[in-house]
Amino acid sequence: MHSEQYLQGYLDFGRFDKVSHFVSGSGNVNFVQRYYNGDLMNCEQSFDKMGRTAQVSIICGNCPNGQCRGGLGCVCDVTYESTCRVLVELAIPCAKPGPRVFEGFTVGFHPRSWEIVYNGMTQLGFEKARDDFSFSTDQTHVVLYMTAIASQSSLVQKPTIKVSPEQGLEVRLSGSGSTGGAPTTLSPSTLLIDWTCEKARDSPFEVEVTIPVENYDPVQFTLAKRCDYGQSGSADAVRGWAIFGIFACVFTVLSTVFCVAGFVYKSRVENQRGLDALPGMTILSACLETVSGAGHSYTRPEDTNSAFASQASWESHPGAGQATRRSDENSRYGAI
Repeated sequence: MHSEQYLQGYLDFGRFDKVSHFVSGSGNVNFVQRYYNGDLMNCEQSFDKMGRTAQVSIICGNCPNGQCRGGLGCVCDVTYESTCRVLVELAIPCAKPGPRVFEGFTVGFHPRSWEIVYNGMTQLGFEKARDDFSFSTDQTHVVLYMTAIASQSSLVQKPTIKVSPEQGLEVRLSGSGSTGGAPTTLSPSTLLIDWTCEKARDSPFEVEVTIPVENYDPVQFTLAKRCDYGQSGSADAVRGWAIFGIFACVFTVLSTVFCVAGFVYKSRVENQRGLDALPGMTILSACLETVSGAGHSYTRPEDTNSAFASQASWESHPGAGQATRRSDENSRYGAI
């Protein structure tokens, strides 16, 4: 942008900076665009240390003062705040009168970011599908966060999508934003986009998202999705694991209920205690006895006395044998 001419030529008052945003204005101004990093000649300590800077305010309609210069648009006014900063007002014809930009509305990849939509304006890279802004095949879903001014959050409607080409990419919307939930700055609404590549394609798919806003022009942006290969098999695998997980949960719950019910029944009806009250313990004991082959199993309370009796009878045998040997010896050598 050049606004002054000296003998040495034009002075550069800056260029569009990707860090800044093309935003909506206030009052009579509809749009605002800022330019930074202009010439540093005599402006080394200028605004924000960016050299010469400029701000262009675009008015939808006619100039307020009625003055007009130029062909396509009207240059309403040029004001120099300093030798290093200039303000320009332009007027352009508008096809639709009235409010057009939903101010304060943002869309980003994080709750406090606005990479896609800032202040109601779609940012560069998302106004149309672009290869350098496309999502990879492996990224099967993306979450978008939407915020708006609380007093106007109820104006946001249910979003819609349009896929181009229509065949080859399956897209589903979910989240609070998909139902038209009111987004606020303190509680952003989420729009979850699940997309699955049904077939491979050389160029990216275009997913156009349209968010209607009551009494305003809809907010539109486009996301690009690459499909290097089909993902139908992986989708079936995910669905199979989901079904397996459901059956596993049902089996676990039923097993727990069966064990608890069996334990209560054996404890109260059959008057069994401890491990004997557990369902299936009798079968487990029989299996262990069969595998061991020696008939060893855990000792029941009623078998304690029999065990003591067998031990006493076993201990009495050495005494009887000893008495027999002594009688034999007495008969051999005589008795005193």
